[in-house]
Amino acid sequence: MNKYIALFIGMLCLFSLDALAQKERKFIRKGNGLFEGNEYENSEVEYRKALDKKINSYEAGFNLGDALYKQKKYDEALKQYQALTATEKDPKKLGEIYHNIGNTLLMNRKIDESIEAYKESLRNFPNSKETKYNLEYAKKMKQKEEEKKKKQDQNKDQNKNQDKKDQNKDQDKKDQNKDQDKKDQDKKDQKNKPEDQNKKKGNPEEQQNKISEQDANRLLEALENDEKKVQEKVQKAKAVAQKAKRTKIKKDW
Repeated sequence: MNKYIALFIGMLCLFSLDALAQKERKFIRKGNGLFEGNEYENSEVEYRKALDKKINSYEAGFNLGDALYKQKKYDEALKQYQALTATEKDPKKLGEIYHNIGNTLLMNRKIDESIEAYKESLRNFPNSKETKYNLEYAKKMKQKEEEKKKKQDQNKDQNKNQDKKDQNKDQDKKDQNKDQDKKDQDKKDQKNKPEDQNKKKGNPEEQQNKISEQDANRLLEALENDEKKVQEKVQKAKAVAQKAKRTKIKKDW
């Protein structure tokens, strides 16, 4: 009796596992249909349902990573792919996983890491033409980045040198302006500084000999008056002399 019970229980477990597997496949198929229709968000939901039924399903896990990648959820996709590498042993499948890891890293601009992922993919699956192509593409991308960085560094150096030249020019110009200002100030100071008294105010003797026009007119007028007085005196003296002469003549007669 116990044998029959044990056999029944064993068959029941098998039937249950098979039912779970069928449900897992059902969700995967539905997810694949949605994925092909570019409905990546809905396909993600179906793949997660499949993993709920079979947590170690390689197909559901791998396709879930692809659905996340298509939605540009690169960090989540990377974690999903990396989780698969921890349990997967099949070289071809590992090659596929590392190929997609390389793509995800490349989209995140992690070029060096993507190159290493592509190399790891080729170690497991050397015949993948897609991986070889992507590896070369990543290498060229790295080369362009290095050339771009080198050019940027050169431009920075040129800009620094130009800035230094401009600063030197500005400094030279400032110095020239200072020199010119100093010259102008010296000229101004030379013009305005107290000069020798004989130069600025004139020699005292010269100053005394110099008279104003008004004083000169007054002096001239005074001289003319004096001359008039002298002339008047002379005329009077002549008149007196003349009168005396005439008187003398009369007496002589």
